[in-house]
Amino acid sequence: MAGAVEPVEIDTAAGVLAVHVFGAGRPTILWHGLYADGSSWGYLLSALLPGRHLLVPDAPDWGRSGALRRGAGWTEVVDAADRIAEDLAPGTPVDWVGVGWGGRIGLELAARFPRRVRSLVAAMADPGPMPEDERRRVRAVLRRLRIVGPVGGVGRSIMADQLSAASAAEPQTVGAILDALLLAGRRRAAASAMRFDVLRPDLTALLPRIAAPVLLVAGDAASPWPAARAETVAALSPFARVATVPESRTQIALDRPEAFAAAVRAFWSSLE
Repeated sequence: MAGAVEPVEIDTAAGVLAVHVFGAGRPTILWHGLYADGSSWGYLLSALLPGRHLLVPDAPDWGRSGALRRGAGWTEVVDAADRIAEDLAPGTPVDWVGVGWGGRIGLELAARFPRRVRSLVAAMADPGPMPEDERRRVRAVLRRLRIVGPVGGVGRSIMADQLSAASAAEPQTVGAILDALLLAGRRRAAASAMRFDVLRPDLTALLPRIAAPVLLVAGDAASPWPAARAETVAALSPFARVATVPESRTQIALDRPEAFAAAVRAFWSSLE
């Protein structure tokens, strides 16, 4: 991650994870989505940093973290998130901010380890399984990604899913996703997206167990995670609310960083 000191390495049930550490104050974990790594938070760091001890992991198989440990899966990744909080914020509940995959990890973490999470922001993170029609389409893209990498039509398909049309025309934003995919390697990236997105578990039943305040960040009606769907999900969790960031797609931290940061800061302010 540009401008960061060397990350802290933590041995977890999911593998050895690199965690980039910034600032001082309330401990806050930022967990990225699939097709990206910790560097995807770069546009938001200056807005989120004041008064915060930011812990920014690269997930297993991504960024500077090691490979996903053999036999590890969803449960072990959530355990790894708990280990990061235990090691780097001992005795203090964390504020969690996650995009996509990171949001879903945060939902399960808050349900399984309620004393670990003070608050939770889950952005573009449908807790339900991937719909079957989308599953077929994404499987086809991932098969090609595994063979040829994020080039040509494969790269265009990924960008269309992850970014709005305006962001997909910005070389720096597209480059952040391409760099993450190339660093992970085509096989690991495809396997990770298959395991943790296409075949993701249904977390809906966990929502009533989450006692922490929750902010579900969604897009408008054209978004893959529209506000109407988020409102339905929020009704299942006792302390959940919804914020809408128009014209956003899955990689909201890259796609709409200013609006996303404003929604997060407003939520944090409401907790005080």
